[in-house]
Parts: sequence; structure tokens; C-alpha cells
Amino acid sequence: MAMWDRIKDQAKGLQQSQGARSSSGGQGRPGSGSGSGGSKAQLVGVLKSQLSSLKTELKSGAYRDASMAMCALVAAADGTVDPAERRHVESLILQNDVLKNFPPEQLQQRFNKHVDQLSFNFQQGKTEVMQEIAKAAKKPMEAKAVVQTGFVVAGADGYIAPAEEQVLREACAALGLSPQEFGL
Repeated sequence: MAMWDRIKDQAKGLQQSQGARSSSGGQGRPGSGSGSGGSKAQLVGVLKSQLSSLKTELKSGAYRDASMAMCALVAAADGTVDPAERRHVESLILQNDVLKNFPPEQLQQRFNKHVDQLSFNFQQGKTEVMQEIAKAAKKPMEAKAVVQTGFVVAGADGYIAPAEEQVLREACAALGLSPQEFGL
């Protein structure tokens, strides 16, 4: 439990520095202006290193399945996933240190199944994906790791789009987590 306290303190420190920048002349909403883009990038970096530190504990099928659902949801946050975006997110998944706990073909199969659901009928697919994500709520550490995984994928390009922030907030709700804990 002490590890999560340390993680929360790191995230709060970044949120406070982000808030200070926003109130001292940053532009608009967190992650949308040049004044706060750095703090989102810093937060993504912190979340990525936190995930790596939990690598040995994140080996359950529930984490794997919820993470792949989360990655698909982030990729499809705007309602579509073009082939280049799909390949990019697959590449991020396969390069992720924590997800290397699982066979790549399992990750790809689950990710692509969810992307296909979301592409065929976004609203119905989103309901199914959220149900998969919610299964990780039973273990708080895994639930937080699922959101962190989504955040890392969303921020991989240095920018978290409003639609991506929205699905991350919805995932937090499905997992019983506070979006503020992740700077959302």
C-alpha cells in the first residue's frame, strides 16, 4: 500500500505544478495549451514508470483483458480507428514493458477484437468494452494500472485529445476511481 501512497504523492505534485502553470498564464484546459502540455507529458512519464515498477504484480488475465479494452477505447475515442492508428497502438502495446508479461498474440487478438467491436458499432462496442474494463475493479491496484495504461497510450503522441480524456474519465467511473487522481 505504501507504493500507491508514493504514486499518489507524485501525481499530486505534478497536478499542483500543472495547476500553478495554468493559473499563471497557461492556456485553456489541461493538456490543450502549450503552457500545460509539458505537465501532461510529465504525468504520462510518471504513470509509465509507475506501471513499470508494478510489472511483477500485473500478470492476471483480468488486467490483460481490461488493458486491451482500455487501449482499444482510447484508440477509438473519436469514434473511428484508421489502419495507421490501429498499427500505432498495437506497436505501443507490444513495446510496453508491463504488457510484455503476456504473449503478444494474446494482446493483439484481444485489442483487435475490441477495436472491431468499436468500429462496427461504437456505442454498443463501448458498452461491451466498458464491461470488460470494469472487471478489473475487484483489485484496486489493477484498476489503477488499467487507467494508467490507457493514459500512457493516449499520451504517447505528446497530446491527450479531449475525446481521449473523456473515455479515460468514463473508465475511471467504471472502475470506481477518481479521475482527479490521474489529473483528469
